[in-house]
Amino acid sequence: METGTQVAIEALQSRGVEIQDIADLTYFLQKDYIPDLNIEECVESVMRVLAKHEVQNAILTGIELDTLAEDGLLKRPLLDIIQRDESLYGVDEILALSILNLYGTIGYTNYGYIDKLKHGILESLNDKSTGKVNTFLDDLVGAVAAAASSRIAHGHELELFS
Repeated sequence: METGTQVAIEALQSRGVEIQDIADLTYFLQKDYIPDLNIEECVESVMRVLAKHEVQNAILTGIELDTLAEDGLLKRPLLDIIQRDESLYGVDEILALSILNLYGTIGYTNYGYIDKLKHGILESLNDKSTGKVNTFLDDLVGAVAAAASSRIAHGHELELFS
């Protein structure tokens, strides 16, 4: 029997996102603040975030909505809004914020930064010329990376004060 974590990872992979892609974003967000940070720690943090049921549910919901929009199976005007990833449509960000709620304010700051910058895998997820609809996925991937970086920051903060 597959675990929720495995199902979420497979859903991400089906859309072209690997754990390493999210770990790379996590590393990018924290490398300037934690000099001895390594990618393995980032992978572990991403996996810990993905182990949470709330995160799995957000990922599955967002990917399903993107897929339905890609296949033209939503009613208009919602179909058009999601297919175009309209800037005033904020539901995709709200779903991503449900992940960040689990990890504190550092995650919010990191999410805003990475969402604006479109670093790493986020650049290709935002490429509208591919025909893929990733309106929710790009925000969810950014949120998982931001949450994982927040976990790392909090863990290293504890080391500083002990």
